[in-house]
Order: sequence, then structure tokens, then C-alpha cells
Amino acid sequence: MESVTASALLGILAKSTTKINALKLELYSDHELRTFHTLKHIIKSQEQLRQFSLIGKQYLTEFRSIISSLESQNKSLHEVIIEGCTCNTEFKVLMNCKNLKILRIHDCDVEFSTQFLELIGNLPKLQFLTLWDINEILEDKPKIQIMLFAKLLPLTLQYLDLRRSCLSSYIDILFSNCYAPLKYLLIDHIDDEKGTKALIKFCIRRKTLNYVGVVKWLSLDDNIKKDMEEYVTLIPCERIVINC
Repeated sequence: MESVTASALLGILAKSTTKINALKLELYSDHELRTFHTLKHIIKSQEQLRQFSLIGKQYLTEFRSIISSLESQNKSLHEVIIEGCTCNTEFKVLMNCKNLKILRIHDCDVEFSTQFLELIGNLPKLQFLTLWDINEILEDKPKIQIMLFAKLLPLTLQYLDLRRSCLSSYIDILFSNCYAPLKYLLIDHIDDEKGTKALIKFCIRRKTLNYVGVVKWLSLDDNIKKDMEEYVTLIPCERIVINC
């Protein structure tokens, strides 16, 4: 579709549509500035936007207030999905979305920083959290950051997906400090005694965890499987399907 035609259609939407419940945007950084302005206006003009998805092409780094405009939907926003983006300070606005229940971050350049932890700790109704492709923790003391993250997880959280993430390597620290009533956990692997013991102690302490989905299911050690299955059901990740 030619950009002029696309811009014209967006302009019509911005003027006439106010009852969009779910909005999915796929954006390139080189979109025209007026496209960003029109999309921002569309977001702000909605009466009750509940679901918002932003898929960045070629790692979107400039949002031109698209994310900031979600402030106007802070009471109705229920689900946010961010994929293929570099998360910057604009994302702080999500802290004001107190009714947000689902946050999924896929393949994003996320600095596992104090600012990010502050965001997670300010979502009091969060139930589903997905953090894929977090490849490094940039702080000097990653173990302390993981400990803080665990303690800040909302007491409403039921589902935590850490696949393809370096966080899977800190399972022992994470679950020694986690008090969220998790029912479902999805991780890459469980391959050491410390992680196994921490998960077992979490199961005993919280008594909520029903399923742990493991990506490397076929290589899971039989002794680890035997020890853990006294407390929780271990299954391949693809068998955990949650409709939310």
C-alpha cells in the first residue's frame, strides 16, 4: 500500500474510530513522522483500549511518543505485548497502568536495570509476565538485581515465562527470594542441584506451583526429575497453553 493511501486511511481512523479494544502495530523506524503522530492520536482517542501490541521491525528504537500515549489508556489497558524493540524511558508510562494484567516482552533490547525493576514492581494486578530473549544483565552485580526482581514480582503473578533468557541461569537466586503465588513457570533448563533445591523449597513454601515447563525436556536429568516431581509436575513447555 502506498504511504499516501495508508496515511489517509489512518487519518480517517483517527477521526472516526473511538471503540477499538485491541490494537496491533507493526512499525519501522523509517515510517514518516506523520504516521507516528496519527497513530498516537488514534491511541489517545479510544474510549477503552484493552490490548496493545507493538512489533518493531529491524529493532525499533524511536517511538515518537507512541508508548507515552498509552498514558491516556492507563485505566483500561489490560494487556501489552512488545516485540523487537529497544525499550527506552518511554516505557516508564506503563507504571501508571495499574490494571495491567498481562505483559509480554519478546526479543527486545531490555536493560535489566533499576528502571526495569521499578516497572515490574509497580504493576499491582499483573498475572502473566513473559520475558524472552533477555541475554544479559548490564548491572555490575547481577545476583543482586535478580534478588530484587524476585522480591518485586507482584503478589498477583501466576504465570512467569523466562524462556530463551539468561534469567534461567539464576533459578536458585530467583526462587529463594520469590513470594509470588506462581502456578506456571516456563524455563529453558533445570540442570543443577542449587536450582532444583530452590524450586523445591519454593513449592513447599508457597504451595501454588502446579506446572514447570522445560524447553530442554529431553535432556532433563532423571534424578532431578524424580526429586522435583514429588512437588510439581514437570512437562515440555509446548504442553502449557494458557488462554488469557
